[in-house]
Amino acid sequence: MNKHIPLTALKFFRQAAQTLSFKEAAEQLFVTQAAVSQQIKNLEQSLDVKLFDRLNREVVLTDYGKQLLPYVVKGFESFEEGLASLGDDPNPNLLTITTLPSFASRWLMPKLYNFQEQYQDISIRISPSLKIEPFSGTKLDLAIRYGKGVYPGYKSKLLHHDYLLPVCHPKLIDTTKDIKSQMANIPLLTDEGVDIEKAWRPFMEIVGIPINTRPSKLHVGDSTMLIEPLLGQQGMSLLRYSLIYQLLERKQLICPLACYFQSGYSYFLVAPENHFKYAKIKNFHAWLKEEMRDIDTHWQEFNGGKLQEISIDVTG
Repeated sequence: MNKHIPLTALKFFRQAAQTLSFKEAAEQLFVTQAAVSQQIKNLEQSLDVKLFDRLNREVVLTDYGKQLLPYVVKGFESFEEGLASLGDDPNPNLLTITTLPSFASRWLMPKLYNFQEQYQDISIRISPSLKIEPFSGTKLDLAIRYGKGVYPGYKSKLLHHDYLLPVCHPKLIDTTKDIKSQMANIPLLTDEGVDIEKAWRPFMEIVGIPINTRPSKLHVGDSTMLIEPLLGQQGMSLLRYSLIYQLLERKQLICPLACYFQSGYSYFLVAPENHFKYAKIKNFHAWLKEEMRDIDTHWQEFNGGKLQEISIDVTG
């Protein structure tokens, strides 16, 4: 096999394979049908395999052609994406964001109308996901993630540090009696978040809650799914202040122990470096920072020096 394969031949192969017609491929490439046929023939000779079966009025991919096609498509998409990244925003009026379902539903979605009032020419598409979505080959502009800020291949910008605190429904706690002994009899509601899953045992040890706390029968993948069970008096949980501060303010949930901790994880904006040059992302970033000041304002009022910060590191 000849290791030096011309890109032109691969380009012609992609077009012919996607249309299954040398004639249509020639029209789309603005060349003659004979030129397409010759390039495919040269490619087959270089690879020493047959890529197409030529029938009377059509061509079909052989097994070799089917095997090669996705790699060629992916390769050209990478070329095109790389070239596009050097230029302007291809979709200046559409902002596509992926973020955690909890952050999307509990904080971002209720506030987005404020952004859209300021920037009425920008449409927004939200894709909730527990994992960072690939930017390659998609129209994704930006990710909002909760982590340590290290995302290989992408640039990250710190948005907000958050706090974790124990919460439950007020009816589960009698404030005239010992709080910790009561908490030992309340089921734990847990999620698989990077900051919470490893935090329960060290948290209970530090604050002095017996380790034999009733086991939870509810484990979820994202903390937003714990809100309704908490409001339904089904147990207690550790949650991020940013997701529940309004519920605490309305006294629908309480923090039974006067303590909190920072896990070592924070909210970050994540994207290819070039995306941060887009006007829509600059505007969205500035808007996010301004809106998140509301969390800090409420935190100062809620904490007021009354809560003790404890040290728990779950990033290791």
